[in-house]
Amino acid sequence: MSSSQAPIAPERPIVDVILDCLDDAKAEETVSVDITGKSSLADHMVVTSGRSQRHVGAVADQLITALRDAGYGKPRVEGLPHCDWVLVDAGDVIVHIFRPEVREFYNIEKMWQADFAADAH
Repeated sequence: MSSSQAPIAPERPIVDVILDCLDDAKAEETVSVDITGKSSLADHMVVTSGRSQRHVGAVADQLITALRDAGYGKPRVEGLPHCDWVLVDAGDVIVHIFRPEVREFYNIEKMWQADFAADAH
C-alpha cells in the first residue's frame, strides 16, 4: 500500500473534538467523566444539555459533522427523532445530549462520577 492510500489518522484527541464542538454549539452544563476502568463501553462519557428539542437535535447534528470532519467517521446515534435524549456513540467517548428536564430526571453523570472503588472490599 502506498502512503497516499494509508488512512488519515485524526490529529486531535476525540474528547477534545467533542468538547470544542459542544462549546461551539452552545451546549450547556457540559460534564466530561473519565470512565476508564469503570466500563468497557468507553473511556469517557460526556453529558450535556440543549435548551430545547430543536437545540438538542442541532447540537447532535453539529457533533456528528465535527467527528466526521476530524477523521473519526460517522458515530452511532440514537434518539434523534424525538430529541429529548440523544446518545452519540463515538467509540472511545459516549455523548449524552439531554433536554434539561430529562437530564435532571435521569441524572446519569452522578451515577458515573461515583467512586466505585470505595464499594469494593
